[in-house]
Amino acid sequence: MKTREIYAGLRCAPPVIIRIDGRCFKHTLEKMGCEKPYDMGFASAMAEAVRLFFNKGGMDPTFAYTLSDEVNLLFLAPPFDQRVEKLDSIIPSFFSSAFTLLMKLDEPISFDSRIIPVDHEQIRKYMVWRQREAWRNCISSYGYYTLRSEGLSEQDAALALKGKNASDVHELLFKRGINLAKVPTWQRRGIAVYREEYQLDGFNPVLKEKTSTTRRRVVQDWELPMFNTDEGNDFLKEHTDPD
Repeated sequence: MKTREIYAGLRCAPPVIIRIDGRCFKHTLEKMGCEKPYDMGFASAMAEAVRLFFNKGGMDPTFAYTLSDEVNLLFLAPPFDQRVEKLDSIIPSFFSSAFTLLMKLDEPISFDSRIIPVDHEQIRKYMVWRQREAWRNCISSYGYYTLRSEGLSEQDAALALKGKNASDVHELLFKRGINLAKVPTWQRRGIAVYREEYQLDGFNPVLKEKTSTTRRRVVQDWELPMFNTDEGNDFLKEHTDPD
């Protein structure tokens, strides 16, 4: 029956981005009592799960970008000999277990996964696209849950926003004292996780002199620039460029 494993040899060519999404997370978030439209505990758990993946996953991602219940992982050199079956199963299972531990859940949750092949020029375009999704999600979430807080039902809140563009929702919120330009940066632009170099100072007791060693550590960045700006382009080049 080994011959029936017809997808086992399917491989992806680098670089690739692997996007995982929480499956049916709306029910999970409601049961956890998360704040709406954004919950710091949930966002912290997502970012920490990514950090754990960098440190404990053994797969050496280059860069990660997370928004809501979504994580985008860039691999310049995919592990497991680039086997699709491995990548699409082990990565979401790691995040499912990590998130369960971090949030101390008593019910199982799951993430799905997809592989997006890109070339080096498309990496920035992809990240700009996902950050725009973070902004769209920010606008619609604040609009929806603001109306819900005023007593509207799910159906009525959705109906009230139907057909409205971003400017309309901005105006709706501004009249209620909410300025989206002032909400936390991570809600508008997402969170990145990557490795950075730093200098570790020490002392050599034999030579009796100070020493300095370059080390690497995984950091969470909650104050991202807009990726479609010159600053954002420089940021992405610094953290995703193969050189």
